[in-house]
Amino acid sequence: MPPERSVDVQDFLNDNPFSPYQWLTFALCFFIVLLDGFDTAAIGYIAPSLITEWGVQRPALAPVLSAALFGLAFGALSSGPMADRFGRKTVLVGSVFVMGAACLSSAFSAELDHLVIWRFVTGLGLGAAMPNAVTLMSEYCPDGKRAMLTNAMFCGFPLGAAFGGFLAAWMIPIWGWRSVLILGGVAPLILTVLLIVLLPESVRYMVAKNAPVERIRAVLRRISASAANATSFVMSEKATMAQPVGKSGIGVVLSRSYAVGSVMLWITYFMGLVIFYALINWMPILFRDAGLEQHNAALISALFPLGGVGAILFGWLMDRFNANKIIATGFVLTAFAIYAIGQVAGNLGLLVVVVFVGGTLMNTAQSSLPALAAGFYPTNGRATGVAWMLGLGRFGGIAGSFLVAELSRRQMTFSEIFTILAIPGLIAAAALMIKQFAHPEEKTSGVAVRQQSLGH
Repeated sequence: MPPERSVDVQDFLNDNPFSPYQWLTFALCFFIVLLDGFDTAAIGYIAPSLITEWGVQRPALAPVLSAALFGLAFGALSSGPMADRFGRKTVLVGSVFVMGAACLSSAFSAELDHLVIWRFVTGLGLGAAMPNAVTLMSEYCPDGKRAMLTNAMFCGFPLGAAFGGFLAAWMIPIWGWRSVLILGGVAPLILTVLLIVLLPESVRYMVAKNAPVERIRAVLRRISASAANATSFVMSEKATMAQPVGKSGIGVVLSRSYAVGSVMLWITYFMGLVIFYALINWMPILFRDAGLEQHNAALISALFPLGGVGAILFGWLMDRFNANKIIATGFVLTAFAIYAIGQVAGNLGLLVVVVFVGGTLMNTAQSSLPALAAGFYPTNGRATGVAWMLGLGRFGGIAGSFLVAELSRRQMTFSEIFTILAIPGLIAAAALMIKQFAHPEEKTSGVAVRQQSLGH
């Protein structure tokens, strides 16, 4: 009889090359987040068409622009604890289905109120999907590449938002604004089937929940055949601070050990989304009011979320240096770039450059926050920690949407609006430095770990 062999799942992930099976998981999570970005931003790109077709005033658009954000917030806040209890895959499959079905239904809205309702339901699915995709991906990554791979996966969100802008500029003149929502509904429904068939459950979650050893072994064998003779599995957590024992996901996030860091992450994500949603929802209209043609306004606006691919570089830096300071620097530079957009509206070529640079900085910093949160929390609170940051941060998106509506109502100028929208970037940077002060992060090779025998 062969001797018993216990395998630490994180050491196993660290010691083996990133396998095709892990790349498949990456691809599925990437497409979840890409469709999340597409569906979230779609309403901003069709807003000018709603004004034309339904004859609504701009302030009346605020509810429809923010309805999905309310759904996103509630979806994220509820899905984190559910995923920590029932599993990442189960919540992901359900949320992507809800996202697709509701977005498809919204395409057939006959009036603004119907569109508000369906956008809220769409938001519930969107809000539940993204944090669990981040959590599942991070739990299949080796320690030395976690931030880079998680950030690369999260780049799907700004790419999806930008892709929506380019598609909307092409589709709306041909098929009308409803075609954008139809596409945003059908694609997630197709992805739901692929998730059911191909997506694995988080191996760290299975160990934490004492899943049958055969089930864990079957997944790890897809990564490396060396797992075939394992008879039990354990899991290590970084002991960088006191670990709450026996607490629920919510209990971990709000515990004394994590409370200050949690609140600072919430503030940072909130402020980042004030900027992102204020611009992604209102930039096409603001540019059109500044004298640009609608087609050019949509195309230039689409450059703003496209810059999120810079998060891959930030992820590489975060795996090697102090992640809090790196992202804080990104938000400071974002503030200067957003201010600059308001100063160059009269120069089309310069506006294109500044919007793209501003989008690259802003989305790079913002897209790095889920990886920062995933690395901050232990396994038993990771899904809740990431989801609550994303969920509470969504209220920043709501605030951003209403903020520009109010600034427009007060008849503030183009440059004044962008000056005000630069301030949240500085607040976000300050919050990250407070987190660093309260929970000093050190990149050392000898981080102590606390091993838990959570498998069989």
